[in-house]
Amino acid sequence: MSGSEARKIRLLMELRRNGVIDTRVLSAVERVPREFFVPQPFLDRAYDNTALPIGHGQTVSQPMIVALMTQALAVKDKMKVLEIGTGSGYQTCVLARLCRRVYTIERHRPLLREAEARFHQLRIHNVTAIVGDGMRGWPDQAPFDRIIVTAAAEDVPSTLVDQLAVGGIMVLPVGKSGRPDQQVVRLTKTDDGLIPENLFPVRFVPLVAGLPG
Repeated sequence: MSGSEARKIRLLMELRRNGVIDTRVLSAVERVPREFFVPQPFLDRAYDNTALPIGHGQTVSQPMIVALMTQALAVKDKMKVLEIGTGSGYQTCVLARLCRRVYTIERHRPLLREAEARFHQLRIHNVTAIVGDGMRGWPDQAPFDRIIVTAAAEDVPSTLVDQLAVGGIMVLPVGKSGRPDQQVVRLTKTDDGLIPENLFPVRFVPLVAGLPG
């Protein structure tokens, strides 16, 4: 067993101990090689349970947060999922192992190009990606069965709620950037409105409207 494989096993055991019990999610995390998604200087930390910088002020999220948010999303294999914030593409690839198609939006063009190269290299073909303003969502492809946002919104964006199917679930961090009271929230959309649940505290970069200047 290589050192990388041993570190991956330790990480999976840590995820299980901390509440990731969905076997489909654990299998998806196991099948996505995180070393593909971290810069060269951090390769030896690819399976540490920590966020790592990827440039442009962004990070590849902590594996625990990726797994817990994915578990909360309750993705089924025939679903259409919208991801706001492609970043390195790590969360995207985990989702792609679980659903029919992922539509993902990234506001930093260089990050999206790198992520798309990784999708190609890993032969992941059920991802459609664009550069765009995540706050606007992807109305042409709505409605979505699931929506996940990987940056913190001060308030739940109404545009994304509008693009969520009735019966659908959205998982996102809510709270001001840098504040210790950010919470991952799960919203279930019903005919009568939204059912919110606070899940766990996090600290994410802010969800920003528009594209970089």
